[in-house]
Amino acid sequence: MKLSTDKMLQRLGAGDQIDSVCAAAGISRNQFDAWWREECERRAPAAGDVSRAALSGDVQIARDARGIPHISAKRDDDLFFGYGYAMAQDRLWQMDYLRRKAQGRLSELLGPDGLALDLIARTVGMHRIAQREAEALPPETKKLLDAFGHGVNAAIADVRAERLPIEFALLGYEPEPWSPVDSLAIWGELRYYLTVRFPVIVLPELARRILGDEALVDAFLTGEAGDESIIPAGSYPPRAEQGDPVGETVNDPMEGAGSNNWVVAGSRSATGVPLLASDPHIAFASVGCWYEAHLAGGSFNLAGAGYVGMPGMLFGRSARVAWGITNNICSQRDLYQERTDPDHPGAFLYDGQWEPFHTVVETIAVRGSKPVAKTVTFSRNGPIVDELLPKEARETGPVALRWLGATLCDELTPMLAMNRARSCDEFRAATRGWRVPTLSAVFADVDGHIGYQSTGQIPIRLNWQRGYRPGWDAAHQWKELVPFEGMPSVSDPASGWVRSANNRTAPEDYPYPLSGTWSSGHRAQRIRNMLEEQPRFGVADFVRMQQDVLSLRAVEAVPPLVRELIAEIDERILRAAAILESWDRRMEVEAVGASLFETFFRFWSEEVARERFPAELAGLMGGALGGLALGLLSEDKHGWYAHGNRHDAIIRAFNQTLDDHTKRLGPDLAHWTWGHTHTIALRHTLSSRGELGQLLNRGGLPVRGSGVTVCNTGYDPNYMAALGANFRLIVDLSTTPPSLQAVDAAGQSGNPGSPNYGDQLSDWIGGQYHTITL
Repeated sequence: MKLSTDKMLQRLGAGDQIDSVCAAAGISRNQFDAWWREECERRAPAAGDVSRAALSGDVQIARDARGIPHISAKRDDDLFFGYGYAMAQDRLWQMDYLRRKAQGRLSELLGPDGLALDLIARTVGMHRIAQREAEALPPETKKLLDAFGHGVNAAIADVRAERLPIEFALLGYEPEPWSPVDSLAIWGELRYYLTVRFPVIVLPELARRILGDEALVDAFLTGEAGDESIIPAGSYPPRAEQGDPVGETVNDPMEGAGSNNWVVAGSRSATGVPLLASDPHIAFASVGCWYEAHLAGGSFNLAGAGYVGMPGMLFGRSARVAWGITNNICSQRDLYQERTDPDHPGAFLYDGQWEPFHTVVETIAVRGSKPVAKTVTFSRNGPIVDELLPKEARETGPVALRWLGATLCDELTPMLAMNRARSCDEFRAATRGWRVPTLSAVFADVDGHIGYQSTGQIPIRLNWQRGYRPGWDAAHQWKELVPFEGMPSVSDPASGWVRSANNRTAPEDYPYPLSGTWSSGHRAQRIRNMLEEQPRFGVADFVRMQQDVLSLRAVEAVPPLVRELIAEIDERILRAAAILESWDRRMEVEAVGASLFETFFRFWSEEVARERFPAELAGLMGGALGGLALGLLSEDKHGWYAHGNRHDAIIRAFNQTLDDHTKRLGPDLAHWTWGHTHTIALRHTLSSRGELGQLLNRGGLPVRGSGVTVCNTGYDPNYMAALGANFRLIVDLSTTPPSLQAVDAAGQSGNPGSPNYGDQLSDWIGGQYHTITL
């Protein structure tokens, strides 16, 4: 070859086309493909590739056929050393990417392409937050986090530069040593992702400014299946008097970014022992964000999945306890409109006084360009975040973010206590110290107990509202936090089951305001329906439930939609209406009705938005009015369509749907299946650089489900399954020896040359699970 391997890789990483690299190297595309495979494979560690010199004490790492490590040691610190070592073997570049993302250092590698994410991290100050947390950790937690980092660094040291994961060579750099701050910063960025969710505040604020009429604003805020609650009325002492609302179901453009979990008691299981299921929903990628492992030794014996870069297990089981979590989505942040005055420069108004603001200058190194200096301005409420808002709202400020995640947090300590718990009572007690995010944990133990606990801390506000709060008004400051004893919980319910799916936590008479901004209750309703359909359940039943694709949104929406369509005389519309009417409302890959409905609902939501908002806001606002769009298919009780043209708008959106399908899939309706529209893309982080996607991406297969089905596979305007239930877990506590069933949409390894890179996708699609035995 005319180019060295390093040069070829660096040119690919810089964005050069593959043909260009082949020409410069003097090789054919077939030769290139063979070279690429060999280069990836030689960089992937073999299953038994563990340096004995690197491992501290008596540590053993054995991998199963899926590449999942079973790590054993006599002491806790040695066990976590092995955990860090194994994770770095599998995910070193992903870990490095995530720490740079959290610390605002991607531009050092990616050039200007990394600036948008770096701006978020530097403005919020995730690196500063992580540093404070590292200094305040309890000694035992710090010891295990240090051991984890030592294991990562041992794995780095064991890999010669030429055998680092291929992404390092593509970008031409080597990893820095790992530190506890790196892990805490990664966790802090996940906190931010799960809790801040700017559109939930910003879009109602825009609606108020544009609509004016409070009745129309209320219509815009209409949720879906908003009464579907996790804990039932009567399971707590009700509120004595009416106060601020507990919370509300909201329409979030990120509806699919949630999770499901449920548990049944022994009275409802086939074995007489509790059975638990959990499936977190997050972005699909060529390697997922969860890391499967089995840890045995010292005070730990558990298996499941943790978050990459962070020790501890978020989902899984020990010999005695099983657990799963979902995002509870109770507001732990507010946006404050700050008031300025030219006569008081450098200050914001608060309670009648002008308070000087302070600033921090963040210098962002940018590869191939000059450094970028970013001045972050802080009010008493937090950093000014105008540049981080959706682009359509960046002139609405100055707006400050107050976020509980910016205070001193420590979730690792309670996570480790949860992992050690030997009973439901111990597990619940372990969640006491959890701060951010709020989670819905379901759990069970081998003694037959089951439970639910809402974890985290919630600020109590007066004057509940969605939108900006006046930063100058003391009445809108946080008063206190909901105490742990005031958080919703359930123990051994008479129903014999508990479930959550990002839905409403408690009814309106709950004694504390929970500031809930919950997702649609459709998934939770469907899970409840299935739990009520039969007396007992086995593992196969839970597999079927996790694979369920009945869309309750479609169940509600299709009949009124068909009534509107059959009033037309257009033969094309009538043929499609007949397909919708006969469709069973299940989002199966072969269903034409599924593709018609889901695509229509997107066009219809944007059509509803265009009636009251400027055209340039239709896409943004359309993603946040699902409840209103659903209701408008039956009637316009709010007067959204002032001129009575609701029917015409429905037909217009349906014609858009038919035109879209014809353009993409041809004129034959039989080919308009959901599988032709809805495919899963396991995209690599670097896939947009040149043609690296051809080399690093996996997926492209049709998938069942949608963003509102229990089998959550999301949906985006590009017809991709962008996010959803990328990890699924089922635990039968009766198994001997203790075990669990799980499947990951991608695979265990982040190394493209490993046989475990993307190897679980077909199992995930087919509802096949692997077993991890303790």
